[in-house]
Amino acid sequence: MRDTSTIAALTGLPEERTFLRTLADVRWGVLIAALLLSVAGLLTVHSASAEMDVDYLPRHALRLALGLLVCAIGFSIDYQVLTKFSVPIYLGGMGLLVLVLFVGRIAGGARSWLGVGSAQIQPSDVAKIATVLLLARYLAGINSRHLELRHISVALLAVLAPMVLVALEPDLGGAAMLVPPVAGMLLIAGVRWRVMVAGGLVAIVVGLGVWNFVMLDYQRQRVKTFVSPQSEPLGAGYQLRQSKIAVGSGQLTGRGYMQGTQSQLRFLPARHTDFIFAVLAEEWGFLGVAIVLALYGLFVSNGVIVALRSRDRKAMLLVVGLLSGFAFHVLYNTAMVVGLLPITGIPLPFLSYGGSFMLSNFFLTGLILGIDFRRYVNR
Repeated sequence: MRDTSTIAALTGLPEERTFLRTLADVRWGVLIAALLLSVAGLLTVHSASAEMDVDYLPRHALRLALGLLVCAIGFSIDYQVLTKFSVPIYLGGMGLLVLVLFVGRIAGGARSWLGVGSAQIQPSDVAKIATVLLLARYLAGINSRHLELRHISVALLAVLAPMVLVALEPDLGGAAMLVPPVAGMLLIAGVRWRVMVAGGLVAIVVGLGVWNFVMLDYQRQRVKTFVSPQSEPLGAGYQLRQSKIAVGSGQLTGRGYMQGTQSQLRFLPARHTDFIFAVLAEEWGFLGVAIVLALYGLFVSNGVIVALRSRDRKAMLLVVGLLSGFAFHVLYNTAMVVGLLPITGIPLPFLSYGGSFMLSNFFLTGLILGIDFRRYVNR
């Protein structure tokens, strides 16, 4: 006969008598939004790749199924256990980032993938979650209303290491995606306003240094194209121009499923990955875009509720870090597609075609749900 108290201790789950009651109180809106967005992504990837040499629908469907399994794994693992082992997880993530610099595969001008055959992972996706786990453990252990400069310095050093390694691939967009999680977690942990102002000034100086000494010519050209897209309508500005045409031609209700000219006639590059939002806008119009953005809002708002009703500081910081990175991906990708931000390889969660990125998003979904489920246990 099994010992339910022992099982509860190992998994962080309530005993059987409270299991169903606690399960019913979880913010399942996070999972519902993720599933609906994934279905929309499945349909849009099929449409975007219909005229390509490879139909990415079967691969995307397989990764969606794996994502559901990963979500269940994330839900079943106690976040206290994950944060307890955050240091080796973080070091493992750093190891993968170092490894990819030597034996990684080149895609989109960056050596950012590891794998054999079609089975590949992007170590930067692992590094993001590993960094959030480490910072949640570290910041939760600081017992003060405001963070001291030494606390902030340690947190920034922890995120600087993966940022530098990702930038060396070179993938400046991926490196920049590590900033929102640490920024959100530091704000929640307690940062004085004068430190925020000083940090903003330092960021400007660092940005100028990156522009002059780190960014490659094609990366600078993307920024110049963002400022003046008409300067190279057939060169660097082509992708942005075609994306704007796709979004604008969708109007209110769209051209219809698989009826978009920019995607079906192959005018729009990277239409199944970074620019899938443009395909969605052309085929489903303003109404379709509004529904998808509402689903992202449902995901984030339910995640915020999970953070607010967390019973310990570590859980709150962990949810805030995960949500900050997720939300910034959505904001940057959608703004990039309509020309409000420079073009970079930032995919759209649950919609863009991809393997490790989709799996990481499903893992953070399961992790957030698991944190909410365990709020009556881990006090």
